[in-house]
Amino acid sequence: MDSNETVLKHIGFLLAKNYQRLCSIFKEEFSGYDITPQQFGLLRFLWEEDGLTQVELSCRSQIDRTTIGGLIDRMENAGLLLRTPRSGDRRAYSISLTEKGERLRQELLPLSQKAEERFLSSLSGEEIDILKNLLDKLRF
Repeated sequence: MDSNETVLKHIGFLLAKNYQRLCSIFKEEFSGYDITPQQFGLLRFLWEEDGLTQVELSCRSQIDRTTIGGLIDRMENAGLLLRTPRSGDRRAYSISLTEKGERLRQELLPLSQKAEERFLSSLSGEEIDILKNLLDKLRF
């Protein structure tokens, strides 16, 4: 195996290229929307449980607090989210979906499913399960 083939089989390279490919597919599927894959991820968490704090969203999404602050700012400016002070804690804000943010659920969930199916199309159901289990083990 030459050095180029060695690099192409390196785990870091493979993960990075697959992440790029998946993001590219998501961007194609979401082309009619001004939503990034990370923003979509935050919407998913809020569709499951609206009113989380920024710290809770950061922990659940595993996105650092600085990055998530910028994401929330952009999504609030786009009219998808609202920040409201949380009673009992002046420093904490609840992050809630606006009507526009909630309405996107019906449109974006099928598109995300289609993107994931496109990305995983070369794998069998069993391989997909194995991949999910392995990636979950590596997450921490």
